[in-house]
Amino acid sequence: MSSTTLRRVVVVGGGIAGLTACETLRERGFDGELVVVGSESHAAYSRPALSKALLKLDGDLSAHELAPATHGAREVRGVSAIGVDADRRTITLDDGTELPFDGLVIASGSRARRLSDHPGELTLRGLDDAHALRDRLADQPDVVVLGGGVLGMEIASGAVTAGCRVTLIATSPPMSRQLGAHVSGILTESATAQGLHIVVTDTATVDADGDRAVVRTGDGRVFGADALISAVGDLPNTEWLSSSGLLRDGHLRTDDRGLVAPGIVAAGDVARWGRDGVRTPLWTSAIEQAKAAASALLDAEAPELRFQNYFWTEQFGHSLKAVGPLPVQGAPEVLIGEPDATPALLRWQGRRRIRSVIAIDHRIPIPRLRRLTDPASD
Repeated sequence: MSSTTLRRVVVVGGGIAGLTACETLRERGFDGELVVVGSESHAAYSRPALSKALLKLDGDLSAHELAPATHGAREVRGVSAIGVDADRRTITLDDGTELPFDGLVIASGSRARRLSDHPGELTLRGLDDAHALRDRLADQPDVVVLGGGVLGMEIASGAVTAGCRVTLIATSPPMSRQLGAHVSGILTESATAQGLHIVVTDTATVDADGDRAVVRTGDGRVFGADALISAVGDLPNTEWLSSSGLLRDGHLRTDDRGLVAPGIVAAGDVARWGRDGVRTPLWTSAIEQAKAAASALLDAEAPELRFQNYFWTEQFGHSLKAVGPLPVQGAPEVLIGEPDATPALLRWQGRRRIRSVIAIDHRIPIPRLRRLTDPASD
């Protein structure tokens, strides 16, 4: 489908992928009608800020705010898409409305994975979650965090900084699955020095103990607290596509341009992208995928996406930036600094000769960090 046949584009998803897709469509010359459907009542915001600045009691409460959108779309907020008919080119909303489209951008994102239905199991996914958790931390409750990934460690860091007594429970040393044992050791040493209690266990479940939620480990221990926060991954919001014929093996898969079907593209946390067929639920990946997908909606011969994944984290006094394939394997090459100290610039050999680079407490510009992932840059 060419841009000349697109009169109305519907974007399902009001987050950064949807916002970026709209801006890109306008930049590429689309002057037709744009409609954005978002399940949240808020305008698009910076999700990474929720577990960083917004959890700090003295943090910037506007850190999540983005510049006002300039795409001129009609935004339908607080309403969810519940179905799509790809043949009739219509979207059905949960208020009964049907929206016709010529082009569709699927950017419906993901939601926090939960281990129980207990109301005491808290999660941090949206802006309302962040404000509620910040209010809880102000009372300095005892906290249990379940999950040792980036989000779990950022939540634990915010809770420790707020003066809470915090236990983090994980099925592997924190951050080790993504960043390896070397970086995990640096981060967990700082975390424990600041008072975080870390429990590594084979299995952990969330259960009820009276009115409160508790974590039970495989060896029979029970951990309860005033606040239990799960950070155990996310689930793509694909249920509304179940009868659309757009899913393959239950997954929303795209090509390397973001195309799902003629006139339909996808980007962000909801999609398994490209020939690798993996989800990459990262802020920067959602932005780059949305740019590529919007371009492909206007031109099916648009360039394939070529982008090195990038993310950053702030926790327990450390700032970390990572570019390239994850997880890393083995010991790193130390480019700058000492092996077990910071600041440091570390590099690992990655897949397809593309290397992974991690900077800890190092003010290296991102473009240079990206160049270090390419063997040809040496």
